[in-house]
Amino acid sequence: RRLCSLSVQQAVLAVMQHGSAAMSTSLRTPRKIPATPPLDITEYNRHQSTMRPTAARILLASAVLLLAGDAAAFSVGDATDRGASGRRAFLQDAGAAAAAAGLTTLLLPNAASAEEEDAAAAATKVGGKIVLGDESIMSPKAHGTSSVPVQENLRYGVSNKLADKISNYNRHFAEFGGYYRSTSFEDVMYEAKGPVTFYDSNTGKALFVAPIGRSLDDFIAESEVHGWPSFRDTEVVWDNVRVLKSSGETVSVDGTHLGHNLPDRKGNRYCINLVSVAGSPQV
Repeated sequence: RRLCSLSVQQAVLAVMQHGSAAMSTSLRTPRKIPATPPLDITEYNRHQSTMRPTAARILLASAVLLLAGDAAAFSVGDATDRGASGRRAFLQDAGAAAAAAGLTTLLLPNAASAEEEDAAAAATKVGGKIVLGDESIMSPKAHGTSSVPVQENLRYGVSNKLADKISNYNRHFAEFGGYYRSTSFEDVMYEAKGPVTFYDSNTGKALFVAPIGRSLDDFIAESEVHGWPSFRDTEVVWDNVRVLKSSGETVSVDGTHLGHNLPDRKGNRYCINLVSVAGSPQV
């Protein structure tokens, strides 16, 4: 609710509308929900795609508890304001209610929880020397140069259509310079209060973690100068990223086009399309 700037009622209704195709037609409608102004679901979708998986899970859990007839048992504000322990307790309560009501499929079973995401981030090896790859990484696959399309709910409010084109059916072109400024990229970075992990828009694998070894202001300033998020060797997850020997094209090990290595006087600089690193980690 806080992240979307919606009332609780609007948020729940938005979830219900957004996920209606996946809900059983036998589900009861929420009881005693006050009337709300018309909700622009397009605007909601734009905000929803910028959420951390935990925020989306909390929002969905709110709908689950209402659908389970337990509207008095939760407070979304409390869940988001009490920190990790509050979120865990809230999601546990929602899980129990969901199980009782047969609604467990609404709680994003394939998305990593906050704890899973944090644990994965802590275990991710970041930085080191550049790792080169060859052209075979980008050989044709089931979906362009990748085996799968981009995830449905990408972060930062980026365009899925553009992300799929740039990431999977492209080797040379990029999102337009400064595109990231039309997204929530900078807001997310400043709200994080620490390094942010960027995930493959196709597979959800960690690709970059920034800023490392420099301030956030320096990271943002360099990205503004060049027009794209710009990473250094110390910020690359080399287990999942390769730089092609012949061209400097920077790609994921699974064939996602990310951008290019454009070295400057400071060393290697990976100029990366935000649409290609806007994924979420998967369980």
